[in-house]
Amino acid sequence: MSQLLSALIETGTRRVLSGALKTGVQSCAALIAIGVIYTTTIVYIDLYVMTVVFLSAILALLFLMYTAGPAARQDRPSVLDWIFATASLVVGVYFATESERITERITLLFPLETMDLVMATVLLVLTIEATRRTVGLGLTSVVSVFVAYNLFGYNLPAGFGFRQVSYNHFLDIMMFTTDGLFGVPLRVAATYAFLFVMFGTFLSRAGGAEFFYNFASAIAGKKAGGPAKIAVISSGLYGTMSGSPTSDVVTTGSITIPIMQRLGYSKALSGSVEVAASTGGSLLPPVMGSAAFIMAEYTGISYRDIVIAGVVPALLYYLCVYTQVHLRSQKMGLKGLSDDETPKLKATLKNGGLFIVPLLALSTALVMGYSPTYVAAVATAVVLLVAAVRPSTRMGLVAIWLALGESTLRMVSVVAACAAAGLVIGGISMTGLGGKFAELVFVLAGDSTFLVLAISAILAIILGMGMPTPSAFILSAVLVGPTMLALGIGVLQTNMFILYFAVLSAMTPPVAVAAFAAAAIADAKPLEIAVGAVRLAITAFVVPFAFVYGDGLLLNGSVSNIIISCSTAVVGVILLSIGVEGYWKERLNTTARLGFGIAGLLFIFPSVIAIVAAIVIALGSTMMTPHLRTRLKFSP
Repeated sequence: MSQLLSALIETGTRRVLSGALKTGVQSCAALIAIGVIYTTTIVYIDLYVMTVVFLSAILALLFLMYTAGPAARQDRPSVLDWIFATASLVVGVYFATESERITERITLLFPLETMDLVMATVLLVLTIEATRRTVGLGLTSVVSVFVAYNLFGYNLPAGFGFRQVSYNHFLDIMMFTTDGLFGVPLRVAATYAFLFVMFGTFLSRAGGAEFFYNFASAIAGKKAGGPAKIAVISSGLYGTMSGSPTSDVVTTGSITIPIMQRLGYSKALSGSVEVAASTGGSLLPPVMGSAAFIMAEYTGISYRDIVIAGVVPALLYYLCVYTQVHLRSQKMGLKGLSDDETPKLKATLKNGGLFIVPLLALSTALVMGYSPTYVAAVATAVVLLVAAVRPSTRMGLVAIWLALGESTLRMVSVVAACAAAGLVIGGISMTGLGGKFAELVFVLAGDSTFLVLAISAILAIILGMGMPTPSAFILSAVLVGPTMLALGIGVLQTNMFILYFAVLSAMTPPVAVAAFAAAAIADAKPLEIAVGAVRLAITAFVVPFAFVYGDGLLLNGSVSNIIISCSTAVVGVILLSIGVEGYWKERLNTTARLGFGIAGLLFIFPSVIAIVAAIVIALGSTMMTPHLRTRLKFSP
């Protein structure tokens, strides 16, 4: 009994396949990637059919790749895994062959056939099991609760109850329309998100990831705390492509964390730096991870506008992390890398500078207004062209085939999470829970905009615990988004606010998935790493409030408003970082730290009164530290 319970609640692990099975899975994954490229850039296929086929193929791969639990065999799938994989393909074939009838029928008016109900039920079970294996108990529990709420919530008291929904009605909406399982999250995963992940995979395999690391090393390696600064820069550059804080930690952290520890950083601090740097990658344009694509599809705001709006907040994020790393390194007396360990900038640019071209091509195409699908496809093609310039980076047919397969395999867990999120969204819209939830928030917060924002931020973090960023964002957007919109907050501001806290959930205690990934590399406690990462990225918890109260940080409004907002925010971030670290050329006393912190917050939320008060408080804090005052007097 205990083994059965363990199998139900524990996450599976990724298998280490070998031989013919590994080759077969890799080949199937590559064929899926080719199919996505073909259906998104060359020929038009009905979106419902494309999504159904994509999901069934990914689920089949998932059950072969992931075990049912930690105790299962790691080298090959079990009989049950083969049954699940086969069932996934059978369901996909059924829905695809019946797609014309399904898309032409009138939902809830024409009854479902018996086989429709059977196949829909199988797909529901497969989706929940796939979510449990890849994402874990968190999202699986949320999905299960929402399914139960849809079917039995009519028994709840007035206010949270609703008209009874039959099982047939439930399956009709969830499986046979684009309002449930095959909704926005899964459509994005099958199109934009997949192509951008493919771009990142090709860029990394061609040598782009190595170039970014060497580039960061050449810029910051010799400075105080050089390895930590390398982690900040390289993880940010890589993270904007990977879109996953956890995967970024594993990829770049395996290099940066040991180097930081070797040069004096504690185990927990080295992990915290990597987690903070990697998490911000999902907020950094031009890619910003999968959640930005879901935001574009969900809100109707163009992806280009989202990317432009995200530039300043993301730079403020990394300014905060970099400043704190610099101050902490000085406080600890840490040195940088030696000349022998630091690549030369000129040589680095000569050997790999061409990898900047795909990022420039991607950014230019976005600014020019091309669709994300076109942009990702063109950027990937540019990667291949750039890589072909040098024999050492050139990708032959085998390398391209392997990169295609890796792109699909990277998407497996994301697809499962997006499918699960679709079930939750369908359940919320079917029962009207979003409106009920908004009413509850207003009851708790009253007319206070700040309290509504604070509650929304906390809920976004809670909903995102243990989940991939796309799922965390879409769940939060559906639940707390209407509440913020009802206050008159703009659509872009609302969804950028939610995106930030959905991303930050990856490093926020107690369920900080990125911190757990770093803990395995740093050999430190995950909670210590998570707390340290939150401290390093403290600005990210403040800036979203700032761009809700004034959208200059999102590059909206008059030029003068944008300049003032951005300038004061930069000063504010630096002062806040000084206050958090308690160091500026020397250790600060508690009063000075508090003063710098308050001044920083006032600068980030600018008004004439706030700026004047911030200047007075900052100068007062400086004067309270005699040694600092003396040094500043003679500083150049």
